[in-house]
Amino acid sequence: MPTRIRTAATATLTAALLATTLSACGSSSAASDEKVVTVYSADGLKGEHGDGWYDRVFKDFERETGIKVEYVEGGSGEMVQRALRERRNTQADVLVTLPPFIQQADSKGLLQAYEPKGADQVHAADRSRTGTWTAVVNNYFGFVHNKKELKTPPTTWEDLLDPKYKDRLQYSTPGVAGDGTAVVIKAMHDFGGREPAMAYLKKLQANNVGPSSSTSKLAPKVDKGELLVANGDVQMNFAQARSMPNLAIWFPAREGGRPTTFALPYAAGLVKDAPHSANGRKLLDFMLTERAQRQASEVGGGFPARTDVKPTDANAIALDTLMRDVEVFEPDWADIEKNLTTYIDAWKKATGS
Repeated sequence: MPTRIRTAATATLTAALLATTLSACGSSSAASDEKVVTVYSADGLKGEHGDGWYDRVFKDFERETGIKVEYVEGGSGEMVQRALRERRNTQADVLVTLPPFIQQADSKGLLQAYEPKGADQVHAADRSRTGTWTAVVNNYFGFVHNKKELKTPPTTWEDLLDPKYKDRLQYSTPGVAGDGTAVVIKAMHDFGGREPAMAYLKKLQANNVGPSSSTSKLAPKVDKGELLVANGDVQMNFAQARSMPNLAIWFPAREGGRPTTFALPYAAGLVKDAPHSANGRKLLDFMLTERAQRQASEVGGGFPARTDVKPTDANAIALDTLMRDVEVFEPDWADIEKNLTTYIDAWKKATGS
């Protein structure tokens, strides 16, 4: 997913230059007193029309605290790499990525321990044992298809090998995009290991349009009929479907098997040596308030990270219906984080990417 720096991000760069200048003049303490917090995030939670979960939460946060949120988004892997490049002159205060990139950020020493208020209500699998990160919005991996053009929509991985999908199918790049990496993870689960998964993805490459660093860019192409199928995630695609009437979410199964998925939460952590750590803590606390968590479905089309928050809005009901009869498995994130490079290299070799 290419970094898309919105208006707020432009201000981020300006602020960064100002902070550097102040530091050079021996006034670095001024930066820590700024009423600002900078968020580096995977895309999906900010609406295209200012109607996403981030839009609501950031607006409420700014109104209640007077702290302005500066926002930069891109692919999960891209955001981690950017934070790594800047570690000698840290710009981000809060990092939000999908697994396994939040674990990667942690293992590379990019995060500092802080457990936001309400984190104890987040499922243990969705937060760090050492308190360096926690899910703020839960989510699940999925695919989308064009329900207008496909009279018989796909239901299995094997369906996607049909020649009718040639140059009409695309998934985002593993290793760069969190959702793209999730394609590899799910294939390895569904096909029973790395080798059979890579053998399948090699066959699928005959229909694949090619690499895409942005998952969020694929759904509009599916809605317009440029593509018939693409990968995505439930929260992002559910939110996009409000303005994309031809979009339908589905979960691939092995032929003869049940559809499967796994949790792919937006997980947030406080960046080590963050220039505005206190403001970052306040924002993380705010994201896990009961009000913000209820808005995860109502506004964002996702799922609350807190297990004690049970929204009953129309979106929550629709999401519950969507997930019914879908088998949810739990990946071994420790293994995936440890062997991610190996898995990505295997995918590159199999697909010639």
